[in-house]
Amino acid sequence: MGRNQTGPEISRYGFLVLFSMGIISCCMVYLCFSALFRPPISSTEFLESRVSIDLKREDTNGDCCRGIVHLELWGGAVKWGSEFKVNSSKDCCLACKGMCSDDSGPCLCDSWVYCGDKLACGDQFGECWLKKQKDTLEPEQRASGDHVMWTSGVIYGRGEGIVGFETQYGTFHVKLLPDCAPYSISYVLELLASRHCVGCHFYRAESRGKSWDPEGNHIENAPYGPPFALIQGTLGAYGTVFKDIATEACPTIRRGSVAWVDSGPEFFVSLANHDEWSRAYTVFGLVLPEDMEIIERIAQLPAKLEVWSNINVAV
Repeated sequence: MGRNQTGPEISRYGFLVLFSMGIISCCMVYLCFSALFRPPISSTEFLESRVSIDLKREDTNGDCCRGIVHLELWGGAVKWGSEFKVNSSKDCCLACKGMCSDDSGPCLCDSWVYCGDKLACGDQFGECWLKKQKDTLEPEQRASGDHVMWTSGVIYGRGEGIVGFETQYGTFHVKLLPDCAPYSISYVLELLASRHCVGCHFYRAESRGKSWDPEGNHIENAPYGPPFALIQGTLGAYGTVFKDIATEACPTIRRGSVAWVDSGPEFFVSLANHDEWSRAYTVFGLVLPEDMEIIERIAQLPAKLEVWSNINVAV
C-alpha cells in the first residue's frame, strides 16, 4: 500500500541528493581545470603524431621493430633483462614500444637490448633489457663488433628523433625511423656527429604535375609520370665512408616518405602516394607535413630534361 514519506525520510533523501550534486560539481571543476592547465600540444607535435599514426597503419606486419646485431647499447635500465626474458628481438622491441603512451609523449623506454644467440648467451639467452638514453640522437654504446652477443635498437617517442635538412629554400624536418631502418639511421647519426654534410645536395626535381592532387593522391586516369613527384639527392658527404645499406623495412611510399635509392647514399623525398611502386625502397624517415611546402618549392625549380636508363627525368 502506498504511503506518504515521513519528515526524517525526506531529510535523508534530500541529503543524498545534495551529496551527489556536490560530487558531480567537484568532478566538473577538476575536468575544467585539467583541460585549462594541461600543456598544449604544439602544431609540430600534432603533425608528427599524424605521421606516426599513418606509419602504424602501414606497418600491418610489424616489420618496423628492427635492431642492429652485434651491438650493445648502454643506458639506465627501466626493466632488467635478468628478470625479463622474451622469445625474440622483435618481442623485446615491442615490449619497449609498449612503454610509449600512444604518441602522447616521450617514451618511458627508448632503447632495448636482447640476447638471442643461444650458444653465446648461455644463461642470459632471451634476456631483454629495456633502457632510457640521455640523448637518443647519441645513444650510449658499450660494445660493438662480431664478438658482441647482443642485438640493440632505439625507439623515438613524440618530439624525439627529428632532424632538420637545411637548404637555401628553408629547413624541412624529418622524423627518423630507427625501428624501421636501424642501419640507415645509424649512418644518419654518424653524419650528425660529424657536424657537416658537405657534398650532400639535391640534383633532381620533379613536381606532381597533373597526376597527383595537393594531398598526394593519384588523379583517376592520369599517368603515373613523368614527372614522378619527387626530389632526389645524395647524403654522401665528403670525408665520410659510406657502406651500402641492405634493404630494411619497405612500407608503401607516401607523400613525405624519405627513402634510399637502391642501397644509398642517393635518396629521395616523395611528393605523392606511390601505390604503383612495389615495396622496394627502404624508408628511413618522414617529412613533417607542415614542411612539405619546402619540398614542393624545390620540386618547382627550373630543370633540364635527361634520360636515365630509358626514363625521362628532370635535373
